[in-house]
Amino acid sequence: GPLTLLGPAPGAPSCPHGPALLFVKTSQGKEEGRRFYACSACRDRKDCNFFQWEDEKVSETRLAAREEYNRNHQPPFTHRQNVDRYKNFILLPLSKRRFCQECQQLLLPAEWEKHLDHQFLCDITTAQLKSPSQLLYPLENKKTNAQYLFADRSCQFLLNLLIDLGFRRVLSVGTPRLHEMIQSRVSQEEEFSVRSLLLDIDFRYSQFYTEDEFCHYNMFNHHFFGGEAARETCRKFLYEENGERVIMVTDPPFGGLVEALASSFKKLMAMWKETEKEGHDNKEMPMFWIFPYFFESRILDFFPSFSMMDYQVDYDNHALYKHGKTGRRQSPVRIFTNLTPSMIVLPEEEGYRFCTVCQRYVSSGNQHCEICNSCTSKDGRRWKHCVLCKKCVKPSWFHCNNCNCCTLQKHSCEKTDIGCFVCGKAGHKRSACPSLS
Repeated sequence: GPLTLLGPAPGAPSCPHGPALLFVKTSQGKEEGRRFYACSACRDRKDCNFFQWEDEKVSETRLAAREEYNRNHQPPFTHRQNVDRYKNFILLPLSKRRFCQECQQLLLPAEWEKHLDHQFLCDITTAQLKSPSQLLYPLENKKTNAQYLFADRSCQFLLNLLIDLGFRRVLSVGTPRLHEMIQSRVSQEEEFSVRSLLLDIDFRYSQFYTEDEFCHYNMFNHHFFGGEAARETCRKFLYEENGERVIMVTDPPFGGLVEALASSFKKLMAMWKETEKEGHDNKEMPMFWIFPYFFESRILDFFPSFSMMDYQVDYDNHALYKHGKTGRRQSPVRIFTNLTPSMIVLPEEEGYRFCTVCQRYVSSGNQHCEICNSCTSKDGRRWKHCVLCKKCVKPSWFHCNNCNCCTLQKHSCEKTDIGCFVCGKAGHKRSACPSLS
């Protein structure tokens, strides 16, 4: 049956990805069976098979073996060592700058021998060092790393939007492309005043960024691998000196658990609040959470102050989520934000217009529905109003009297006793749940 996350528990055991999360199997909305701990970051047992029953007594031997295992599964160098290696690396002439593709590591000449039979890239330029997201392989096990990187156009749009909104500090949580774009502008333009701190689970970035620019971080359990020092770096960054306003931008793996993410993001927001700047009392740290539109109701459950923008975020290396002939023309990925929607100006040349009634920019195909009194489309197509459902639905849906809701024409309406896993109501399966629409 489906799992329910009970959350980060104090005293939870750890795997190489930090403290594990507590789960329980559920059936028909009721908890049943033993609670257990599993890896926070990897939904796939192949990537990390950590498992422990909550009530299990773990022997000293096994605890020792586990600690040993966790130690051996840490990266070969510390962040500090990687920073020093980088300083040495950039002093090398081009002909001596190598990057091992198998180990995903910058190599110093003394280490060449160890990597002789590996594939490597030679003549690594400064430009390549400034765009590590293109030098590194994308780690495409979808659920943990899901390294789909923003397409250049979307990244430019985001950065310009942040600048226009007056933000000078960006906490980049799992958005290496955005961080990189900010860093390269910093190095090229003297008067460019935006700063970014990258929090990411991909430790390979520690080879290219100092401890003030990158923290190794797991957004599923709010774990800083660098301990108190890294946490302090983040806290310092969130402290708004000289009125430099901070915004957090995050682009989590879409297979990730929404409630685990929400719990971490609330902790980052709390960290911002605790910096005790005047006027933080009743405010939330500004945030862009980039996620597919079908998670809207889940995100709003955790963050009622958020709303979803119509802007479609495109990705470079994701077949489905980019414009053009190969992908679905429409990306389902959106920006959820706690900023006032009317402030988020979307580019008219990309097909967005301002709706004066809704006071926000919408996709040009998104027609204002007089009955709902809002622009109701979620996917860029024009939606239609169903009088019986009392709401707008996708253009391809029809009202099924048997299921008593709108759904695809070819659907199986088996009247089952078991309630749907999403809303608990009978009469439809989880995949056809109207509350997911």
